[in-house]
Amino acid sequence: MDFSYSDEQQAAIDLARQILTDHCTPKALRALDLAGGERFDRALWGKLAEAGILAAGVPEAHGGAGMGFLTVAGIVEQVGRTAAPVPVLESTVMGALPLARFGSAEQQAAWLPRLARGEAIVTSALVERHADVTAPRTAAKRDGASYRITGEKLAVPAGPLADAFLVPAALDGGAGVFLVEASAPGVARESLVTTSRQPESIVALDGAPGALLGSPAQGAEIAEWIRLRATAALCSLAVGVCSEALRLTAEYTKARKQFDQPIATFQAVGQRAADAFIDTEAIRLTALQAAWRIEAGLPAEAAVATAKFWAATGGSRVVRAAQHLHGGAGVDREYPLHRYYLWARQLELTLGAGTQQLRRLGKLIADGAA
Repeated sequence: MDFSYSDEQQAAIDLARQILTDHCTPKALRALDLAGGERFDRALWGKLAEAGILAAGVPEAHGGAGMGFLTVAGIVEQVGRTAAPVPVLESTVMGALPLARFGSAEQQAAWLPRLARGEAIVTSALVERHADVTAPRTAAKRDGASYRITGEKLAVPAGPLADAFLVPAALDGGAGVFLVEASAPGVARESLVTTSRQPESIVALDGAPGALLGSPAQGAEIAEWIRLRATAALCSLAVGVCSEALRLTAEYTKARKQFDQPIATFQAVGQRAADAFIDTEAIRLTALQAAWRIEAGLPAEAAVATAKFWAATGGSRVVRAAQHLHGGAGVDREYPLHRYYLWARQLELTLGAGTQQLRRLGKLIADGAA
């Protein structure tokens, strides 16, 4: 398998990296932190839209670039690398891609051009208390040609910013996925305070009108389709987060001196940094494999679970090592490392930590053996 990008893919990823790097300076991110409110930079969002980055995963027929998942994952990696305060993963992977794959012609015409231009944000509300995404407790009831959705979704990414949600809900003994507008009656959202300051919310639905995505028989398939790609994209995000944490650590240990020697030359420091490098490369390679298999249309469940295991367990080790090797500087809010530490720890748990991924892999192995 060849994980290398084509010239077109690399150009899109490089453009995203340039825009994000130029805009997301430590000073700019610190100013946004001090300003309070949701961690969202509308000016940067506009720049990404103007450059066509937000249109990468949208079909050409709806004003997009029609690029595949591998390119989108590469762009998401740059968001992690720069700690950029923009919901690219949420609106592209959890909004535009499922709408492009399963949405009706009317839904696609109404939403995809707006998503490509950065005029709207759509995300998926997958998480509930004590329920799997394919067997939700949130319920849908038919109401004429539409449906009414009732239930509660937790930790909805970009929830405070979203114009609409893709909501899995129980339907006729199975499950459906519904497009619910945030401004619709019966929709209430409460912003959550997260350690990473990434915008999330609780979304409460009380008879909210929803439009079915795909057919009623496809609900569980669509929900799993979204979860698979969202999890793979989280792994790509973790690649960027860990790579930058490692880079900051390398620069710091080369400059920080004890006994007139850079601490990078000390054996214990070098060994810890080397272990972090190995973990980061494992996260990178498994994330690339997962994204490549999705792009190629190959079974990717095991690859995604493997990548998320490494993103969760390896990512946690990387940022812990980065914090320890920085000493007191690592917890200074004026220094950028804390953003990567907090984000990596949140990514560790999002859509399943290491233990859940091992359980998923075990089930895949057992089902294959049967």
